[in-house]
Amino acid sequence: MKVTIAIDSLKGSLSSLEAGSAIGEGVKKAWPEAEVCVRPLADGGEGTVEAVVSAMGGEIVTLPVTGPLGSTVDCSYGVIAKSKTAVLEMAGAAGITLLKDGEKNPMVTTTYGVGEVIRDGIKRGCRHFLVGIGGSATNDGGVGMLQALGFGMLDEKGNQVPFGAQGLEVLRRIEDGDAMPELKECTFRIACDVTNPLCGPWGCSAIYGPQKGADEEMIARMDRWMEAYGALVEKKYPGTDSKTPGCGAAGGIGFAFYAFLGGVLESGIKIVLEETRLADYVKDADIVVTGEGRLDGQTVMGKAPIGVAKTAKEYGKKVIAFSGSVTKDAIACNAAGIDAFFPILRRIVTLKEAMDPAAARENMTDTSEQVFRLIRACMK
Repeated sequence: MKVTIAIDSLKGSLSSLEAGSAIGEGVKKAWPEAEVCVRPLADGGEGTVEAVVSAMGGEIVTLPVTGPLGSTVDCSYGVIAKSKTAVLEMAGAAGITLLKDGEKNPMVTTTYGVGEVIRDGIKRGCRHFLVGIGGSATNDGGVGMLQALGFGMLDEKGNQVPFGAQGLEVLRRIEDGDAMPELKECTFRIACDVTNPLCGPWGCSAIYGPQKGADEEMIARMDRWMEAYGALVEKKYPGTDSKTPGCGAAGGIGFAFYAFLGGVLESGIKIVLEETRLADYVKDADIVVTGEGRLDGQTVMGKAPIGVAKTAKEYGKKVIAFSGSVTKDAIACNAAGIDAFFPILRRIVTLKEAMDPAAARENMTDTSEQVFRLIRACMK
């Protein structure tokens, strides 16, 4: 029996590898002679750096960068030297979790630190960048990132515009003569699972502005500035289109990657599965195990477990899933390739008790053991 395990993290409880290891322990208790392979998994959001770096034999680098409010924060990202690849999550430098509730203000928050991470990666020899752009605190259209990379994002007097969405109000000219020349050698794969355009009723300001601290008046102003920014970029770089799906991701940084850096906006799980070469480990397995913290109707909308299931089904493999909790509409997962799924809670507990890492690991191991005892019994 060969079992390949690729489960997403149980956020706030177990990392992808910790959850996978707990499942593997259960498998071995039920089936000591089973071959177990645990692979890291993420969907382009939190945990992507850890998953890809561990799978590809890279290292984690930490450096001080400009945080969303301009103060210094420590940001960690991954470097895979052999493939000249850098893996980063923009949330590490410009994430909303770096701010307290009273500090949220997209008028001033910046993506400058994201550009500093990219710049550091280039100096370390990286030419391929995998970037997760979820969880941002910003709505600056990626202007801060571009400034850090050497682009001139200038006002009418030729000065760099200030940080934040407020900078878009006075942006009048774009210069790229001083941009890092190495950028022309770089490729950018952007984990982007939203389809919002840059501006308009479905744009970044209207849809995501409120969660970043914007009120209705602020949203209307930012959207006007974002529209003017899009028009300026389209004029500077003919052929770009701010209505391209995903340009509104993460406060418009999706647009900056696409228009200025030739970035490709892709499904996060697609990037992770390809970069970690999960198919190589699935094709020889008898059973594939996946899962996440909560299986529900949204799981089928491009989340990690369904990506694993689709890969497994390409090779005709059986797929089971474990999760911290399961909702009634999780039944949709069966039609999407997960043959059976199992919640791991074994008694009534509080949320705090359920998310305790030691308890979660024990529940995962115990549930896995019983499921694989059943599978072994049915195969006799």
